[in-house]
Amino acid sequence: MPAENPGKLSRRQVLAAAGSAGLAALTGCGSGDDGGDAKDLSKKRNGAMREYRVGQQFKATRPLTFDVLHNDNPVYPLRDDWLFWKELTRRTGVTLKPIGVPLSDYEKKRSVMIGAGDAPFLIPKTYHPSETAFVSSGAILAVSDYVHLMPHFRDKVAKWRLEPELDSIRQSDGRFYLLPGLHEKVRSGYSLALRTDVLGRLGLDPPTTWDQVHEVFRAIKEEYPDRYPLSDRWSTNTPYPAAALMSYLGQAYGVRAGWSYDNISFDRRAEKFVFTGATDGYRQMVGYLRKLVAEKLMDPESFTQTDDEAVQKLLGEKSFAISANPQELVQNYRYNLERQVEGSAIEMIPVPLGPAGPVVLGGARLENGVMIAGKALRSDDFVALMQFVDWLWYSDEGQRFARWGVQGVTHTRSGGEYRLEPGISLMGSDPDAEKDLQKDYGFYNGVFAYGGSWDLVSSMFGPDEQRFQDVMSRREQLPVDPAHPLRSVEQEQASLWDTPLRDHVTQNTLKFALGKRPLSEWDAYVSELTAKNMRHLVDLHNRAYERFRKENG
Repeated sequence: MPAENPGKLSRRQVLAAAGSAGLAALTGCGSGDDGGDAKDLSKKRNGAMREYRVGQQFKATRPLTFDVLHNDNPVYPLRDDWLFWKELTRRTGVTLKPIGVPLSDYEKKRSVMIGAGDAPFLIPKTYHPSETAFVSSGAILAVSDYVHLMPHFRDKVAKWRLEPELDSIRQSDGRFYLLPGLHEKVRSGYSLALRTDVLGRLGLDPPTTWDQVHEVFRAIKEEYPDRYPLSDRWSTNTPYPAAALMSYLGQAYGVRAGWSYDNISFDRRAEKFVFTGATDGYRQMVGYLRKLVAEKLMDPESFTQTDDEAVQKLLGEKSFAISANPQELVQNYRYNLERQVEGSAIEMIPVPLGPAGPVVLGGARLENGVMIAGKALRSDDFVALMQFVDWLWYSDEGQRFARWGVQGVTHTRSGGEYRLEPGISLMGSDPDAEKDLQKDYGFYNGVFAYGGSWDLVSSMFGPDEQRFQDVMSRREQLPVDPAHPLRSVEQEQASLWDTPLRDHVTQNTLKFALGKRPLSEWDAYVSELTAKNMRHLVDLHNRAYERFRKENG
């Protein structure tokens, strides 16, 4: 996916899902905060197409202009002369006017603008459950009431059976207020990268399980006793130590950890919600980390050092393994190792397996999405706005355009295969190219390019990621947690309990892993969580779960 703050990439995208609200709820018109039922919409069709169906190009019947909040990524800073803007207007008759906000300040600025009533109609790059804070004020639209205007959105939900995921983002009133990115399949993003030339010299195969990872690290340590086999990154600018490693290691134990951590998770055997940081799976994961650190197989600075420090240890051969995503593997690790270490080779392996087996965590088929300002419903252009959003973010053609740009100008396509035009690079694919697809043309921009069919998403994979995803896409997706939306008063109470509990889990995860607190004190740690209202928080969510199940079947 487009380059962005890695922490954002792994933020939990769904609270819980299932239920049986289903597609029938998607197609209902409902009434909005401004009396915007189907009858009233007849007066809000300025520029809208009379007939707009799946597979059809949206084209406004008269020129329209919409403001859009734009998350300005420093990797490809906002430019007014991007081909994206010009071509979008040519195809749709809609001119987008971006309101640029720096990535580092995006969430704060977005909240201030919404609270002041100054937000534009289109508010993309929103991660669930961030929208919850704006529901009670009516500042954002209950978009589920209006998806009957969005044939491509509804088509993908039905084809890809995404109703349970959508149920997960419904609020206590049964509606959802965010139009999320929709994926046909789960796309895994992070895993362990290892120096495969070193493995080859030692007669070792790339590990496929975490037990084998331990064995490989022990063999490397025996050969290089003064070095750490693993020195990791992604611990700074994130609330979690070793955030990436814990995310994919936790998956092997069937728990959310690191970037994907959430205090509440569903125990399918017990059929109730439990506190994640007190589960046996979480304890086992922490125990594995402790074993690596205790045996000096993992650099204890992995939990505190900067990304640059971790990468420099890899390049200086002070370590031989590090967490990776496909972009970092190719553009950073491999590119620099080849220039500094003769004969080096590094590969990102499929996420090693653990007690949970060949699984990926559920709920990852929804991505960050678009909020619509509540005031948009008062606009005469409202129906056209929803049709436009449907085409750009949810139609095959709109998604293809946002990713690859203009055929014959930025790329060529033949038989489902895409090739960038000569002289254009994407994320370092051609270091000698004069132009960059993101920086110079505005395509593959994280504000607009997300979600899509597996064919489209995988069309942007390099060889390394293709091999990685071929394995990961065959793994079983664990069921999405059942919906349990909290009422506004409950949400306020849960927020008071949630943060101190999360902080206590994070602090003690680090202490256990580093050996500053023995794992024999696990029960005492759980008692401390209880004293911080762990059981009250769990009970609150279980009551919400039972209530939603009774009210919605």
